[in-house]
Amino acid sequence: MSEAAIAKKSAIVDEVTTKFEAAASVVVVDYRGLTVEEVTELRKQLREAGVEMKVIKNSILSRAAQKAGLDGLDEVFTGPTAVAFSNEDVVAPAKIIDGFAANAKALEIKGGIIEGKVSSVEEINALAKLPNREGLLSMLLSVLQAPVRNVAYAVKAVAEKEEDAA
Repeated sequence: MSEAAIAKKSAIVDEVTTKFEAAASVVVVDYRGLTVEEVTELRKQLREAGVEMKVIKNSILSRAAQKAGLDGLDEVFTGPTAVAFSNEDVVAPAKIIDGFAANAKALEIKGGIIEGKVSSVEEINALAKLPNREGLLSMLLSVLQAPVRNVAYAVKAVAEKEEDAA
Protein backbone atom coordinates (compact mmCIF):
# COMPACT_ATOMS: atom_id res chain seq x y z
CA MET A 1 0.00 0.00 0.00
CA SER A 2 1.42 3.39 -0.97
CA GLU A 3 2.14 6.18 1.49
CA ALA A 4 -0.57 8.29 -0.15
CA ALA A 5 -3.18 5.57 0.39
CA ILE A 6 -2.12 5.14 4.02
CA ALA A 7 -2.28 8.91 4.58
CA LYS A 8 -5.74 9.03 2.98
CA LYS A 9 -7.04 6.20 5.21
CA SER A 10 -5.51 7.84 8.26
CA ALA A 11 -7.31 11.09 7.41
CA ILE A 12 -10.62 9.21 7.05
CA VAL A 13 -10.07 7.51 10.43
CA ASP A 14 -9.37 10.93 11.98
CA GLU A 15 -12.56 12.36 10.43
CA VAL A 16 -14.70 9.47 11.72
CA THR A 17 -13.04 9.73 15.16
CA THR A 18 -14.01 13.41 15.28
CA LYS A 19 -17.60 12.50 14.31
CA PHE A 20 -17.75 9.90 17.11
CA GLU A 21 -16.42 12.41 19.65
CA ALA A 22 -18.75 15.24 18.56
CA ALA A 23 -21.93 13.18 18.25
CA ALA A 24 -24.71 13.32 20.84
CA SER A 25 -25.74 9.90 19.57
CA VAL A 26 -24.68 7.39 16.94
CA VAL A 27 -26.80 4.50 15.68
CA VAL A 28 -25.16 1.63 13.79
CA VAL A 29 -27.40 -0.35 11.42
CA ASP A 30 -27.25 -3.28 9.02
CA TYR A 31 -28.91 -2.05 5.84
CA ARG A 32 -28.56 -5.33 3.90
CA GLY A 33 -31.78 -6.07 1.99
CA LEU A 34 -32.99 -2.48 1.69
CA THR A 35 -33.82 -1.23 -1.78
CA VAL A 36 -32.16 1.87 -3.18
CA GLU A 37 -35.49 3.70 -2.80
CA GLU A 38 -35.71 2.70 0.89
CA VAL A 39 -32.14 3.82 1.62
CA THR A 40 -32.80 7.13 -0.17
CA GLU A 41 -36.00 7.67 1.85
CA LEU A 42 -34.23 6.82 5.13
CA ARG A 43 -31.38 9.23 4.33
CA LYS A 44 -33.94 11.94 3.48
CA GLN A 45 -35.79 11.49 6.79
CA LEU A 46 -32.52 11.54 8.75
CA ARG A 47 -31.21 14.59 6.87
CA GLU A 48 -34.43 16.51 7.63
CA ALA A 49 -33.79 15.86 11.35
CA GLY A 50 -30.16 17.04 11.10
CA VAL A 51 -28.74 13.50 11.20
CA GLU A 52 -25.95 12.39 8.87
CA MET A 53 -25.93 8.79 7.64
CA LYS A 54 -22.81 7.27 6.09
CA VAL A 55 -21.72 3.85 4.90
CA ILE A 56 -18.19 3.37 6.24
CA LYS A 57 -15.85 0.37 6.11
CA ASN A 58 -15.85 -1.67 9.31
CA SER A 59 -12.06 -1.52 9.61
CA ILE A 60 -12.16 2.29 9.57
CA LEU A 61 -15.04 2.35 12.07
CA SER A 62 -13.13 0.01 14.41
CA ARG A 63 -9.97 2.12 14.27
CA ALA A 64 -11.90 5.36 14.78
CA ALA A 65 -13.87 3.94 17.72
CA GLN A 66 -10.66 2.69 19.32
CA LYS A 67 -9.04 6.08 18.78
CA ALA A 68 -12.09 7.80 20.35
CA GLY A 69 -11.85 5.50 23.38
CA LEU A 70 -15.06 3.61 22.59
CA ASP A 71 -14.58 -0.05 23.49
CA GLY A 72 -17.05 -2.86 22.79
CA LEU A 73 -18.09 -1.91 19.27
CA ASP A 74 -16.05 -4.50 17.35
CA GLU A 75 -18.91 -7.03 17.29
CA VAL A 76 -21.22 -4.27 15.98
CA PHE A 77 -18.90 -3.45 13.07
CA THR A 78 -19.52 -6.61 11.05
CA GLY A 79 -21.32 -7.05 7.76
CA PRO A 80 -22.80 -4.15 5.79
CA THR A 81 -22.72 -1.18 8.17
CA ALA A 82 -24.24 2.28 7.98
CA VAL A 83 -23.80 4.83 10.75
CA ALA A 84 -26.16 7.69 11.66
CA PHE A 85 -24.49 10.60 13.50
CA SER A 86 -26.50 13.27 15.34
CA ASN A 87 -24.68 16.19 16.91
CA GLU A 88 -27.69 17.88 18.54
CA ASP A 89 -30.69 15.61 19.08
CA VAL A 90 -29.85 12.46 21.04
CA VAL A 91 -33.21 10.82 20.28
CA ALA A 92 -33.64 11.64 16.54
CA PRO A 93 -31.51 8.93 14.87
CA ALA A 94 -32.86 6.13 17.07
CA LYS A 95 -36.46 7.30 16.69
CA ILE A 96 -36.29 7.72 12.89
CA ILE A 97 -34.45 4.43 12.29
CA ASP A 98 -36.73 2.52 14.67
CA GLY A 99 -39.81 3.95 12.93
CA PHE A 100 -38.38 3.17 9.50
CA ALA A 101 -37.44 -0.38 10.56
CA ALA A 102 -41.08 -1.03 11.51
CA ASN A 103 -41.95 -0.90 7.77
CA ALA A 104 -38.62 -2.01 6.30
CA LYS A 105 -37.95 -5.29 8.09
CA ALA A 106 -34.53 -5.61 6.43
CA LEU A 107 -33.18 -2.65 8.44
CA GLU A 108 -31.60 -3.86 11.68
CA ILE A 109 -30.18 -1.75 14.51
CA LYS A 110 -26.87 -3.26 15.66
CA GLY A 111 -25.95 -0.87 18.48
CA GLY A 112 -24.60 2.60 18.95
CA ILE A 113 -23.29 5.35 21.17
CA ILE A 114 -25.40 7.57 23.41
CA GLU A 115 -23.64 10.66 24.77
CA GLY A 116 -20.19 9.06 24.57
CA LYS A 117 -21.25 5.70 26.04
CA VAL A 118 -21.34 2.49 23.98
CA SER A 119 -24.96 1.30 23.97
CA SER A 120 -26.70 -1.98 23.20
CA VAL A 121 -29.55 -2.56 20.75
CA GLU A 122 -31.95 -2.60 23.73
CA GLU A 123 -30.72 0.82 24.92
CA ILE A 124 -31.06 2.27 21.41
CA ASN A 125 -34.60 0.85 21.15
CA ALA A 126 -35.49 2.31 24.57
CA LEU A 127 -34.15 5.68 23.41
CA ALA A 128 -36.31 5.43 20.29
CA LYS A 129 -39.42 5.15 22.47
CA LEU A 130 -38.70 8.50 24.19
CA PRO A 131 -40.36 11.64 22.85
CA ASN A 132 -38.13 13.91 20.77
CA ARG A 133 -36.66 17.16 22.12
CA GLU A 134 -39.80 19.18 21.33
CA GLY A 135 -42.00 16.57 23.02
CA LEU A 136 -39.83 16.58 26.14
CA LEU A 137 -39.88 20.39 26.27
CA SER A 138 -43.66 20.38 25.88
CA MET A 139 -43.99 17.88 28.76
CA LEU A 140 -41.70 20.02 30.92
CA LEU A 141 -43.69 23.16 30.11
CA SER A 142 -46.98 21.51 31.06
CA VAL A 143 -45.46 20.32 34.36
CA LEU A 144 -44.22 23.85 35.09
CA GLN A 145 -47.57 25.42 34.15
CA ALA A 146 -49.69 23.12 36.36
CA PRO A 147 -48.92 24.84 39.72
CA VAL A 148 -49.51 28.30 38.21
CA ARG A 149 -52.80 27.11 36.71
CA ASN A 150 -53.89 25.66 40.08
CA VAL A 151 -53.12 28.96 41.86
CA ALA A 152 -55.10 30.84 39.22
CA TYR A 153 -58.10 28.52 39.71
CA ALA A 154 -57.89 28.96 43.50
CA VAL A 155 -57.75 32.76 43.23
CA LYS A 156 -60.68 32.74 40.80
CA ALA A 157 -62.70 30.47 43.13
CA VAL A 158 -62.01 32.75 46.13
CA ALA A 159 -62.98 35.84 44.11
CA GLU A 160 -66.22 34.20 42.92
CA LYS A 161 -67.04 33.09 46.47
CA GLU A 162 -66.56 36.65 47.79
CA GLU A 163 -68.70 38.04 44.95
CA ASP A 164 -71.50 35.62 45.83
CA ALA A 165 -71.24 36.57 49.52
CA ALA A 166 -71.44 40.30 48.71
